[in-house]
Amino acid sequence: MIKAFNFYFLLLLFPVFGCATHTRYVEPTGPRTLVTSEINIQDFSYAAEDMVQSLLTSGAIDKTQQQPAVLAISRIVNNTTQQIDTDMLVKKIRVALNQSGKVLTTTTMGLGGIAEDPLARDIQQEREFYADKKGPPRLPDYTLSGKIIEQSDRKDNVRQVAYIFQLSLTNDEGLAVWEEEKQIAKQSKRSVIGW
Repeated sequence: MIKAFNFYFLLLLFPVFGCATHTRYVEPTGPRTLVTSEINIQDFSYAAEDMVQSLLTSGAIDKTQQQPAVLAISRIVNNTTQQIDTDMLVKKIRVALNQSGKVLTTTTMGLGGIAEDPLARDIQQEREFYADKKGPPRLPDYTLSGKIIEQSDRKDNVRQVAYIFQLSLTNDEGLAVWEEEKQIAKQSKRSVIGW
């Protein structure tokens, strides 16, 4: 009876202590992060960093009459097989551009009239309604749109997945004044058990 009790007691403790995991913090773009064939945080970081650097050095945003330039975010299309939040890319780009001092992004305008921050939009509209009219409110100088594309290839036991990040900056005349494309390719080998 005592042996049976000890056995059942150990079985109850096994899920608590036997499956313990060791968790640690890692840098999001550091060498200890997991590399998978799926799109991940490192891919968004690499793409955003390269594209922001390209945009800032292109001089495209320096051509507005008023500085800093105002930027509105348009549609970023997810054309991959994965369900991803495109804000993982967009937010990194917005933060870097805002911190550069050359661009301010608006959160009161959005595609289809949907603002990222509806309360800020309402406050802006109220202020414009009650303020002395000195002219129309400042509209965005630029819009940013883009697409994330996935392409897969296989050869023998190697699978390659490429993610293509495409962005376009359009001025208030409807002309694309800057475009960039960043490609990230990953390869994985088929395991002995399966894919």
